[in-house]
Amino acid sequence: MRTPARVVVVPRELGAPLTVESLQLPDPGPYEVVVKQFASGVCHSQLHQIHRPRTAPAILGHESTGVVLAKGREVRHVKEGDEVLVTWVARDGEHATRRPGQVAIALPGGEQSQPASVFTWADATIADEQYVVKMPPGQKKDVTSIIGCAVMTGAGAVYHTAGVKKGQSVAVFGVGGVGLSAIAAAKVVEADPIIAVDLDDAKLDFAKRFGATHGINASTADPVQAIRDMTTRVDASGATIMGVDFAFDCIGVRKTMEQILPAARSGILGRATGGTAVLVGVPTTSVELDARDLLINEKKYIGSIGGSCRPDRDFAMFLRWYAEGDLDLDALVTTRYHIDQINEACEALEKGRIAGRAILEF
Repeated sequence: MRTPARVVVVPRELGAPLTVESLQLPDPGPYEVVVKQFASGVCHSQLHQIHRPRTAPAILGHESTGVVLAKGREVRHVKEGDEVLVTWVARDGEHATRRPGQVAIALPGGEQSQPASVFTWADATIADEQYVVKMPPGQKKDVTSIIGCAVMTGAGAVYHTAGVKKGQSVAVFGVGGVGLSAIAAAKVVEADPIIAVDLDDAKLDFAKRFGATHGINASTADPVQAIRDMTTRVDASGATIMGVDFAFDCIGVRKTMEQILPAARSGILGRATGGTAVLVGVPTTSVELDARDLLINEKKYIGSIGGSCRPDRDFAMFLRWYAEGDLDLDALVTTRYHIDQINEACEALEKGRIAGRAILEF
């Protein structure tokens, strides 16, 4: 039986307001799952998609919680009635024997939209089973919705991509939902110091709730110099070392992408390699890096997509962090909207009015 759904649609025309359309989701194919949704995150990367030229209307969203309404005959890991997390990264890509399929959704007016992986700005969705992760019973249904992108991307970058260890120093540029998740993971692994960098004092104070030990307002100070000043030390050989072991850019604008390399720790020839700059935010421009700094100080500049996470393995860990008080999802979700307020949600996100993460509740 087809499933009625209210879905946010991004019109083909750039700048046109988003609309909420009523439509019918198809019956699930052999490897598909239909999910009635509880909540969905509103991610900054969707703003990039909204502003990008397109040839057809788009349906967006890529992190949510929900309950399985129907499943295809080949789906084994969930059943009707199971509560689940929906994400944009294949849950078990290492052992998968098939590529996740794409769904095509018929929109009112006869047009079709085909999301790259999933769509969660909807009160019901349909997705390939690889994007649906079973959630243990008894979990909260609202704040856990951001595990599928914000938490995975930020915390995973620290825990998996960088592999930060106890006592290593960390700087996080941009303390929105992703940056705060990175800070929380840095606290879990006992990094020290944990330096938050942003343009807003209130956000920097908020970051301390998640584990930041220091805050730098980049609108009033040079963050690279401030980080170097905070971390300057002389080693046993008498060499001066400046910078953090790991600098994370959770924004993706040109300025921050270029700042994380000089913020990373200097190396010592023949004794120690330099620090690591980690790009987490989705870039929208090219960058110019100091290749001499990269070479002479033996630094690394690496990317992290989806926090190098495997949802089947990692979502249970993030839920455990939440249960044990190490990841305060209740504080991280700072703003809630109904689906009919999607334009307000996007405007607030674009203007920097969301302190942590915004969600849609259905």
